[in-house]
Amino acid sequence: MRILAVDYGDARTGLAVCDRGELLASPVGVFHSADRQAVIGEICRQAETLQAGLVVVGNPLNMNGSAGPRSELCRSLAQELAERLPCPVRLWDERSTTVSATHYLNMTDVRGKKRKNTIDAVAATIILESYLAYRKNHPGEE
Repeated sequence: MRILAVDYGDARTGLAVCDRGELLASPVGVFHSADRQAVIGEICRQAETLQAGLVVVGNPLNMNGSAGPRSELCRSLAQELAERLPCPVRLWDERSTTVSATHYLNMTDVRGKKRKNTIDAVAATIILESYLAYRKNHPGEE
């Protein structure tokens, strides 16, 4: 099944997708908008275009596992997506994914404007890789 991952942000939202075999996660791109309804519309369009059977929304929990304001926004986004999409929508713990994405971009020497336009899609890819690893190691536990 193809799975679409979302790294939701105030100004940029990163998207990533996996292949039908759920082996390879790849960045789709970054959608630049602060308009929540525009973001929801774009995620729905991408889910349809990519024939996603599931959408995973990154949930930026605090390091102690509690939900902060950003987490509540992502939870609300996931709820709205679930109401509009024909496929299931899941929240997935995304703690430290932006840090991991930054580290990856440092290692690959991506800088400047390209970095700003890439980091959210890389973060979405890391969210998806984490989710795929969980599914592989915990079949049927969703």
